[in-house]
Amino acid sequence: MMTILTRAAIVAEARDWIGTRYRHQGSLKGVGCDCLGLVRGVWRNCVGSEPETPPPYAPDWAEASGAETLVEAAMRHLVPVARDNIGGGDVLLFRWRDGYVAKHAAIATGEGTMIHAHDGAAVSEVALSPWWRRRLAYVFRFPGVTD
Repeated sequence: MMTILTRAAIVAEARDWIGTRYRHQGSLKGVGCDCLGLVRGVWRNCVGSEPETPPPYAPDWAEASGAETLVEAAMRHLVPVARDNIGGGDVLLFRWRDGYVAKHAAIATGEGTMIHAHDGAAVSEVALSPWWRRRLAYVFRFPGVTD
């Protein structure tokens, strides 16, 4: 029997990661993860096996390469959504500054909140404040999500 993937299931899984400490390249709930590891872990627990394994990456990978690696991977495996149509369970990608590549990911828990992992802090749910909205570059949905 096929499981139906809902926004509520994705949000519940993401919330289950709250408190997981930051760990560069990590992707284990309760052990450690970075922002990509959070998205990867939610994918594994809600969708199934990861469609690809990311290569090792340094903390400054985006600045060093200048390539939209994160966006390209999202385009391969997620469904693009208009930036003004954020729903719970959507994957959000951010640019730190105009002209920089997108290098931070989060999972929306509603129109005004998100869960993310960042260096120096545990996974947390925060407001999608004006500061974050100015840096929002892309919104994606997990494949097969139903409302």
